[in-house]
Amino acid sequence: HLFLEAHDLQNMRERIEWSRTYQGRYFNFLGYFFSIYCIWKIFISTVNIVFDRVGKVDPITKTFDILVNWFGLDVDVTLWSQQISFIVVGIIVLTSTRGLLLTMSKFFIWISSSKSSNIIVLFFSQIMGMYFMSMVVLMRMNMPAEYREIITEVLGDLQFNFYHRWFDVMFLVSASLTLALLYLAHKREVETADQLS
Repeated sequence: HLFLEAHDLQNMRERIEWSRTYQGRYFNFLGYFFSIYCIWKIFISTVNIVFDRVGKVDPITKTFDILVNWFGLDVDVTLWSQQISFIVVGIIVLTSTRGLLLTMSKFFIWISSSKSSNIIVLFFSQIMGMYFMSMVVLMRMNMPAEYREIITEVLGDLQFNFYHRWFDVMFLVSASLTLALLYLAHKREVETADQLS
């Protein structure tokens, strides 16, 4: 018991020391930024479902426009918001695709055998293609209007409003379940710590 507590304290001290490095500060900043983005997404998804609407302006452009007006800067909002939007959308697509690949590779290792590996690779490549296309469709809303039109032309006559609404519903359900699971895990951890004390 004493060894586990000492080990936890050592891990916590290493995390605190790492958070003071440039890389740690960078990751902390990204964590705060995407936490705020996620809270905003939960709020706006709720608004979209309640009022049955689809947003017209991407969140990065809206936030950048508000900040420029608030600070009174003389900046070309359209040009810079497009660049920042593409960077943020790219980061979101890459990290979520990376997360899917890591999860799929763990699952692949768990179920693969010498006889089934070719079928599993084909199945996972199909899932990966569908996932990437769905990310493009769903991230379309985070792009400026002229780039949305390009994606609409490429993908054809899809019912984008249906998919965006369905995404909002699924996002809220998964966010709610995640919050509930995190709360239960935290509650269980506190109860376990109280029992050990």
